[in-house]
Amino acid sequence: LLRPFFNMSTFQNTTSTSIIFLLTGVPGLEVFHTWISIPFCFLYITALSGNSLILFAIVTQSSLHEPMYYFLSMLSTTDLGLSISTLVTMLGIFWFDTREISFNACLSQMFFIQLFTVMESSVLLAMAFDHFVAISNPLRYASLLTELKIAQIGIAIITRGTLILTPMVALLKRLSFCCSHMLHHSYCFHPDVMKLSCTDTRINSTVGLTALITTAGVDSILILLSNILIIKTVLSIASLKERKKAFSTCISRIGAVAVFYIPLISLSFVHRFGKRAPPYVHTLIANAYLLIPPPVLNPIIYSVKTKQIPRKIIQIFVQTKITAD
Repeated sequence: LLRPFFNMSTFQNTTSTSIIFLLTGVPGLEVFHTWISIPFCFLYITALSGNSLILFAIVTQSSLHEPMYYFLSMLSTTDLGLSISTLVTMLGIFWFDTREISFNACLSQMFFIQLFTVMESSVLLAMAFDHFVAISNPLRYASLLTELKIAQIGIAIITRGTLILTPMVALLKRLSFCCSHMLHHSYCFHPDVMKLSCTDTRINSTVGLTALITTAGVDSILILLSNILIIKTVLSIASLKERKKAFSTCISRIGAVAVFYIPLISLSFVHRFGKRAPPYVHTLIANAYLLIPPPVLNPIIYSVKTKQIPRKIIQIFVQTKITAD
């Protein structure tokens, strides 16, 4: 009679918010964490500086106050958010072996990681719509995408992510964690936390899958359709020069979409079908998914394809140097 009571007491204690999860660095390579942190630090510096420069240039230069650059500033903001969301825990593990994270802090980090991921997907969809309008109906482009409309789109993107993700994260509070508290990543990831529960997680799994389908799933299909319509419109343009310009812009946007969705899909497949893969494979893919593709590559892609961005950044530095002298 005492044993069931003891088990019930233990079960109840593990449902409290005093739970401490243990984050993981790179399994089997703990001795080399300091060395591993060097490329990660370089990637963080690249992501933070690159996106900050783009954001600063767009905000301060009036010539960049156009719909395309407003959406690019949104993209840079989400990339900064993604980088900052994982910065503390990841470098804390590699530098100071700080692996503990409280339940509430874990939920908060998870919410912001998922929120910025959904926002990134939404912004890419908005940019695809912006590109389609610019090519298919250039005469009405300025009247359709006013600053007020873009601000409303930005608010809608934030609201959409918050409404979809709040139930997914809140439902984790109903779970009990009476087994291992060892997470498999250097940040809190929804499927990873859910797997540690010793209670029924079917509702959580369904809500999480629904959130993924209604955001990244729907967005990727709409982006694909918009690009098909863009290509169809471009082929109807008589001027070869205009075709090349339109295709060049289209390719850069497809590249930005690819570097976001391919790692996201890869991580989902690894979690579902890569159970036999070594633990460090999961960790490296999970870290690369959030750090390398969108935050690091997006500034490079758009700086190469959008000539005005690097020009304005150089101009800002030149003006700052002249003022200082």
